[in-house]
Amino acid sequence: MEKVKTAVIGIGNMGTAHAQSLWDDRVPGLALAAVCDTDPARLAYAAKAWPGVACYASEDALLAAGGVQAAIVAVPHPLHSKIASLALAAGLHVLVEKPLDVRLSVAQALCAQAKASGKVFALMLNQRTNPLFAKAREIVQGGQLGQLKRSVWIITNWYRTQHYYDSGAWRATWAGEGGGVLLNQAPHNLDLWQWICGMPESVTGYCDVARYHHIEVEDDATIFAKYPNGATGVFITSTGEMPGTNRLEIAGTKGKLVLENGVLKWWRLKTPEDAIRFASSDNFVTPDCDYQELTPDAPESAHIGILRNFADAILHGAPLLSPGEDGLKELAISNAAYLSQWTGNAAMPLPPDTVLFDKLLAERVKTSAYKPKTDTEHPDGRYSRRWQVNW
Repeated sequence: MEKVKTAVIGIGNMGTAHAQSLWDDRVPGLALAAVCDTDPARLAYAAKAWPGVACYASEDALLAAGGVQAAIVAVPHPLHSKIASLALAAGLHVLVEKPLDVRLSVAQALCAQAKASGKVFALMLNQRTNPLFAKAREIVQGGQLGQLKRSVWIITNWYRTQHYYDSGAWRATWAGEGGGVLLNQAPHNLDLWQWICGMPESVTGYCDVARYHHIEVEDDATIFAKYPNGATGVFITSTGEMPGTNRLEIAGTKGKLVLENGVLKWWRLKTPEDAIRFASSDNFVTPDCDYQELTPDAPESAHIGILRNFADAILHGAPLLSPGEDGLKELAISNAAYLSQWTGNAAMPLPPDTVLFDKLLAERVKTSAYKPKTDTEHPDGRYSRRWQVNW
């Protein structure tokens, strides 16, 4: 079988997992051909773990050497777009770990470059492979729930201790990560929220900095959304609640969905609510509906599923499950939520003002307590010092 020679740039936690998947031949269309990291210890590990795979101490050296056709970018968030851009310019197909970047403006430029390149450009939105999320999207986007009325996602099962945040000086800092729970724990959920329900037209954000922990970014956030048809949405997330909740509820004119604990509950009204509302001669009406509980009909393929889809897109032209440009949507929501908080909790239209966002984020980075001295302080890609001049 034809295989795409693939490089993994950044072999920290996720990069190592992706490289190992390729090495173990769990992605039939991709072959691990090279890895790259600025940390000598990680390169030494790679040489032992994946003998015969080329190892490089910089992305420049890897790209100059050639010999690869695709790259998986798994460096820290603020460098995603920069290194993905270099890989695209070198003629490679690219898959980027989420999020696309910290700043929507930079991610927009990357997507424009990817489109012009003609290369396959994907994002690691692995939870799109979950059968229940896919079914919820099919129901909502297919009109089976009618007109959207409301969406509510409580996703607070991200509990973190202070020890977690203290385990790395870069953690939960504006200069080290570029954000808190919205940027680090919740991007998958923000993506699924819009993937299923569609994009809001505006959001209002309440992003509470250090509500539960001694950190400089938010560990608790609530987003109020307004949709084009007048429907509303609420997204609540936190790393400070125990026990946490993961519950998505979506109401429409034809019924309701609730996804929680691995079960998708579906109430289907036999007569749409908006028809009952004006036709009924009763003051109160008991809903007449069919009820169904759906459980996964297949396991979630997660990261492997996205990697296989990436390979199929390169080799066979398969449509991408998570195109890179889709990452602009969840990033627009989180950037707008931050901007709303920073400007007095005003409703922010989508997409948000990227110039103002970049300016206000740069101010926070400048005063951040994190001042990295080496390239080896961050476990996810070991590139922590490099982005300091790029903000």
